[in-house]
Amino acid sequence: MVDLVVQRKEGLYCPPGDFYIDPWRPVDRAVITHAHGDHSRRGNAHYLAAAPAEGVLRTRLGEIDLQTLSYGEVVDHFGVRLSFHPAGHVLGSAQVRLEHEGRVWVASGDYYVAGSNADAGEDNQTCAPFEPVRCHCFITESTFGLPIYRWQPQAELFADIDDWWRANADAGRASLLIGYAFGKAQRILMGVDRSIGPIVVHGAVEPLNRAYRAAGIDIPETPIATESVASESTLEPTINNYRCLDLATARQQIEQASLLVVVAFPPDGSYDDSWIVTDQFPPAGSQVPAGSEVDLIVSSPDTPCPAP
Repeated sequence: MVDLVVQRKEGLYCPPGDFYIDPWRPVDRAVITHAHGDHSRRGNAHYLAAAPAEGVLRTRLGEIDLQTLSYGEVVDHFGVRLSFHPAGHVLGSAQVRLEHEGRVWVASGDYYVAGSNADAGEDNQTCAPFEPVRCHCFITESTFGLPIYRWQPQAELFADIDDWWRANADAGRASLLIGYAFGKAQRILMGVDRSIGPIVVHGAVEPLNRAYRAAGIDIPETPIATESVASESTLEPTINNYRCLDLATARQQIEQASLLVVVAFPPDGSYDDSWIVTDQFPPAGSQVPAGSEVDLIVSSPDTPCPAP
């Protein structure tokens, strides 16, 4: 009896149904478990995915020929009954259930199970929780399958983040969290205490946030970091530790720094690369833009510091 799913160079293939699951190379029919880049790729002729994934898939892949199914809805393709079931990983993530001639196989895709038999507070609040599906064969992802992985409860983790953020806010410091633009960023936004202060995000995050909001997920409004965060463009520049450094000193400080950020950030977002701490310097005679936050300005012998 032929296996329901086999491995080919293009990816996981279902012979009786003549389709692939999360193919690695372009194919005619691609069944997609979720929209992360290692599972969904451009170039396939036709895509099939769970309905909640439509927004994030189109955001990431652009114009594609996409058909969707609600969770639990069944489509029969060449005698293979296919349905999607929640995986609890990211918005629209799904396990793929295949039924053919009395056999049931399930391909998990990436999944998150902590909330399925634990405190509901451990669920991923940005998507439907994992749904156990009875089957004869389970094809599982196992990124964190080793027993060495033991995760801190979410409530404790977010309490730690909130305490850190609050302390930074009280000290007048910005806080920077780094995570995947799709999935992790939204879990962070759902889990933190939004009352602590304003939140801005990288430009790769906000289009996905919009897809989450369109799907009914309570993601807060998040301006892109390069957008205006001040309503007035006539503010005086705030100069913090204003110094005019020669190139050698500047390079030494850059090498010792643990975090480099834009040093002049006009409220209208119209900074250019000359305002980033690198070997590039502001043009001669430049003025610090109104409303800027400036921590460090460097100059070369032939390019004087801009006037504050």
